[in-house]
Amino acid sequence: MEGNRDEAEKCINIATKALDAGDKEKALKFLSKAEKLYPTSRAKALWDALMKNGSSAGNGIHRRRPAETSEGTDAQPEKERHESGGGDSSKGFTKEQVEGVQRIKRCKDYYEVLGVSKEVGEDELKKAYRKLALKFHPDKNRAPGATEAFKKIGNAYAVLSNPDKRRQYDLTGGEEPSSPGHSHGGGFDFHRGFEADITPEDLFNMFFGGGFPSSSPHSRTSYSQQTDYRQERTEERGDGGFSMFIQLMPIVVLILVSILSQMMVSPPPYSLYSRPSTGQTIKRQTENLHVDYYVTRDFKSEYKGSALQQIEKNVEDDYVSNVRNNCWKERQTKTDLLYAAKVYRDDRMRKKAELMTMDNCRELDRLNNLFRGG
Repeated sequence: MEGNRDEAEKCINIATKALDAGDKEKALKFLSKAEKLYPTSRAKALWDALMKNGSSAGNGIHRRRPAETSEGTDAQPEKERHESGGGDSSKGFTKEQVEGVQRIKRCKDYYEVLGVSKEVGEDELKKAYRKLALKFHPDKNRAPGATEAFKKIGNAYAVLSNPDKRRQYDLTGGEEPSSPGHSHGGGFDFHRGFEADITPEDLFNMFFGGGFPSSSPHSRTSYSQQTDYRQERTEERGDGGFSMFIQLMPIVVLILVSILSQMMVSPPPYSLYSRPSTGQTIKRQTENLHVDYYVTRDFKSEYKGSALQQIEKNVEDDYVSNVRNNCWKERQTKTDLLYAAKVYRDDRMRKKAELMTMDNCRELDRLNNLFRGG
């Protein structure tokens, strides 16, 4: 045990020198090591003061070191807390939070970051992200490096929750690049080619409906870029809505014209669908495009020759117009689903879009082939 005590004293001396040099992270590392080797009141006092007072506490403790070397003095840490004036617990952090941040920083694999196995399913992946995101969000965790850890957690989930990126990551992912040239700000190195498509703060807001409430000017400044990015996306969605309205205008006009025509003109002698209410239940087929339509029982005796040809031409024109409009709607629906799947990283939406039958578009292709063949 005496050997451990000597080693602990060496760790404490290294920690105090690190404090003098302003390297708080190194000081915390060696103080933690000293506590594990041989707990002493001196190491405890240094640790408590550093946790409560932040980086400014190191030099003050070092100057009072001779008075703290006597073991069993429990009043000293309490005295340090009063002298520091650091009564605002919202700006403090715990030993557990510091160790948690250091663990995330040491991780070289996204599965290790989230604490899951490579066979993890979607539900377990979400559960692991929720737990860590709440624990390391900068509005809750004030430990040094918590912001970088939060970004790393968000990026890990964004990649592993995307089936395509996860498959690629399993094949080529691994150690993070050590070159400073690969740094993406804040001292955080993303894995090569596996940057997230969404910011960590936006991802957090999607899960929890907003960040932790905070009146800290520092917090508002830290995430100003994410706020601007969300505003830009909102404006883009607004522009997209106006663009969609412009695209729908021809259909609206067509519907209005159709309604007015029906009010002013007598109903046509045919229908593309069976209508028992008007007696149009007899099925016929056009000679050119083989389009089905329905007429009354008296139709055959009333329309012959050129009159019949004109009726069938009108039937085909109406049919082609309907198929073209329905095909446009199918394409718009598929485009909207794919866009939503990309934004919200929803694989089910993507599969739904890919499985759409697009019946009207296939029918339009058939009609176009007939026109070209004719």
